[in-house]
Amino acid sequence: MQPTSSLKEEMRSHGNQTRRHFFRNCGLGIGAAALSELEKPTIASAQSNSGEIGLPHHAPQAKAIIFLFMAGGPSQLDLFNDKPALRKHHGELPPASFLEGKRFAFLKGNETLLGSPRTFGRYGECGQEISDLLPHHRSIVDEVCWLHGMQSDVFNHGPAKIFVNTGSPQPGRPSMGSWLTYGLGSESKDLPGFVVLQSGPRGPRGGSALWSSGFLPTTFQGVPFRNGPEPILNLSSPAGITRNQERNFVETVADLNRMNLETIGDSEISTRISAYEMAYQMQSSAPDLMDLSQESETTLKKYGAEPGKPSFANNCLLARRLVERGVRFIQLYHTNWDHHGGPTENLEKHLPDICREVDQSSAALVRDLKERGLLDETIVVWGGEFGRTPMGEVRENTGRDHHIDAYSMWVAGGGFSPGLIHGKTDELGFGVDEKQKHVHDLQATILHQMGINHKRLTYRFQGRDFRLTDVHGNVLHDLLT
Repeated sequence: MQPTSSLKEEMRSHGNQTRRHFFRNCGLGIGAAALSELEKPTIASAQSNSGEIGLPHHAPQAKAIIFLFMAGGPSQLDLFNDKPALRKHHGELPPASFLEGKRFAFLKGNETLLGSPRTFGRYGECGQEISDLLPHHRSIVDEVCWLHGMQSDVFNHGPAKIFVNTGSPQPGRPSMGSWLTYGLGSESKDLPGFVVLQSGPRGPRGGSALWSSGFLPTTFQGVPFRNGPEPILNLSSPAGITRNQERNFVETVADLNRMNLETIGDSEISTRISAYEMAYQMQSSAPDLMDLSQESETTLKKYGAEPGKPSFANNCLLARRLVERGVRFIQLYHTNWDHHGGPTENLEKHLPDICREVDQSSAALVRDLKERGLLDETIVVWGGEFGRTPMGEVRENTGRDHHIDAYSMWVAGGGFSPGLIHGKTDELGFGVDEKQKHVHDLQATILHQMGINHKRLTYRFQGRDFRLTDVHGNVLHDLLT
């Protein structure tokens, strides 16, 4: 039996409907109810300048975060932790008791202890150890909360970076910057709430998964800024298009998208509306932001920044400018700290080189924020995905393997106790003797300082409530003022 023309028309009509159309319009109440629940958290939260209803949970101590991510894993044993016992036993096999329960990425079991050749001193009233590789850090030792005895779960670069940023070693979870802009929104009206800046010889392993919004609406993902006059690709207006014409275009497209949103109910349409509007605003704000020539010669010299020349120093200065403009989360990635030993990544030449690239500007950022009255409300984090082993690797040059059981980071501002040395590792640097702390603990503490209870900032996805710290993490109150 052949279908009639009217039946054919009806079949075509149904065939053009999406699954969302079907569930919304069908008479099955359970489908409509399920769709309603799925849409609640996403559509209500898909505006980049406004956070989730009910946040902050308590009075925040900080408004913004700058994360100086040393991609590859800095050697705490050559920078912040002098171990005379390592020099004493240099070249010897480590005691078996120190290796129990430890996991390493590349070591084969025949590696010997490696004493650091660096010269260390104690600086500031707190007496923090700093090696000769970081002379500018001596000026901020009493402004910084020193985190020794940090621990992570993952010893391979890509998954470890994702773990620090998202709380999970697998791609697909929202990053910390996404969680914060989802929960708190952004104070900036003409710049993204979450900005990513990169420097070094290549991008960090893990790529965009490090600043992804995961299952949160994509309006909360990090926006990478490029160096140069066009920080965002395809942001410039086409030739011959005036500002008024572009404004009319943006408004027309927004009206069409809102009509589509009412029909389909997809939260990503809200994201698209926000993206068009943000792009229009950034046509003016982004070039002005990136123009470092507006800074005084004294400030440029303080950071070691050179306008028009891509560098970590320039990015540190940009980070301060972004904080001043109300951006919530700024992440700087600088590669390559992966010093295993070899022709391009050894401790003799390449560790000193990369330290010179970041030392002056990292310290200058902390001092500059303090001088401008911004450090109290800005958290600055410095560190990588893990540290380096007390043993050397058997390669043509000197290097160390990945170490997840006892490494160092530092945090400044935002209510973290300045000049506090927190934690102590054993005499060889294998494990933690006092006050160990985990990546999830640091994540929980940072959220706490931003006014967020890490256990309550959740998002339901695939039938489960997810959060940045998963089912782990404790706020480290002894780090705080």
